[in-house]
Amino acid sequence: MNIGNDVIISAALTGAVTPKDINENIPLTPEEIAADAYRCWQRGAAIVHLHMRDDGGLGTMDSNKFAETIRLLRDRHDCDVIINCTTSGDHRASDKQRQEHVANLNGIEMASWDAGSFNWMPGGVFINSPQFLGALGEVLTERGIKPEVEIFDAGMLGIADYFVQQGKLSRPLHYQFCLGVPGGMPATVENLLYLCGHIPPDATWSAFGVGKAHMPMLYAAIALGGHVRVGLEDNVYFSKGVKASNTQLVERAAQAIRLFGKEVATPERARKLLGLRPL
Repeated sequence: MNIGNDVIISAALTGAVTPKDINENIPLTPEEIAADAYRCWQRGAAIVHLHMRDDGGLGTMDSNKFAETIRLLRDRHDCDVIINCTTSGDHRASDKQRQEHVANLNGIEMASWDAGSFNWMPGGVFINSPQFLGALGEVLTERGIKPEVEIFDAGMLGIADYFVQQGKLSRPLHYQFCLGVPGGMPATVENLLYLCGHIPPDATWSAFGVGKAHMPMLYAAIALGGHVRVGLEDNVYFSKGVKASNTQLVERAAQAIRLFGKEVATPERARKLLGLRPL
């Protein structure tokens, strides 16, 4: 479990599925995503988690769109936010396409490593084969990119352990507990307590709940000594029937952290906590 007074806010800006007609604040283009990432950093996000969308608004693993978004964000020279890129988000992409950006682009400091496959109800199977996970782990390790080990169910903890033992992942790990996805582990405090109690003592962790579970999981993660993730990828409402923006969700997380008596981690402090190289 995490020990200390600093809490890292990660802003998951876009996701791969939710259309803009549900919430017009969802950024879709590289220009919109980079601008929203900058605003979230200004309000306390130490990490931005990036998905890309194609010209039709669907999730894509297009390396050029990742490259353009990273360039636009890093062109803002005052911004030291940590860039964390997805390796999923397009079911049409091959295993190779899911790794191209992390294998070839500069500026990516973290990347998601989804620790297993499961039925993402009711749409289909979220596939992360052992072969893909091993190859992705090797790429991330070779390039010095910190894996964000995404856990959707308790059995995935053992999968992450297996790849550590195989030398494909390096400790200390950083876990992202993704709770409330249909087909995954429900977003309850009991489940979060179980997960954070069954990871190595040197690990760091963060959590979020999908939809209406985002507030209980936000408060529970802070109380249990973890870090937090918020953003329109996971939840598009600020309150019942009221559409959110990414900046509003980051601001509320920062307020909750401070009211709890903790500090919102700066990107510099977050890099130290996560074992990342200085920018």
